Amino acid sequence: MEEAKFMAEKCGDTMYTKYSIHEGVKAMSQDNICEMYLNNVWRANVAITGAAGLPEIAVAGNVVRQATSVRISTRLPPTMDPIHAFNVIKEKLTTDVPYNAKVTVHGGHDGTGWCKKEYEGWLDSAIKQAGADFYDGKPTASYGMGGSIPFLAQLESMYPTT
Repeated sequence: MEEAKFMAEKCGDTMYTKYSIHEGVKAMSQDNICEMYLNNVWRANVAITGAAGLPEIAVAGNVVRQATSVRISTRLPPTMDPIHAFNVIKEKLTTDVPYNAKVTVHGGHDGTGWCKKEYEGWLDSAIKQAGADFYDGKPTASYGMGGSIPFLAQLESMYPTT
């Protein structure tokens, strides 16, 4: 929370104004930048990135389709085990399915996220001092970004004391 509050104050509305948004549309949580930061960095989200079996709008009707497929992308907090998350999602999507519809779930990419460790005191002080020296006394900050970076998690597992 401390990190989120600091970054919300530091970034302000640039947390969402850096993106192209249609006029009149609001970004999720834009009235609470701290929540926006937490949603972007620490909380899971799901997006439908593709669909098949749906008729084109021009010919769509109120009919029963033989099959509909969707591809979803789930972004997890960096400390969440992706295999555990997949198993939970699969159970939720295949248990008590309405109207006994058949649901099949296939796994995809399951890269493990990464979150830096807390710095040792001397390193934390050195980074903050270097940042203040370079940026005319402004406080140093780090900004997490959601998304899988499995390479960093792999490096950390190979070099755990680094």
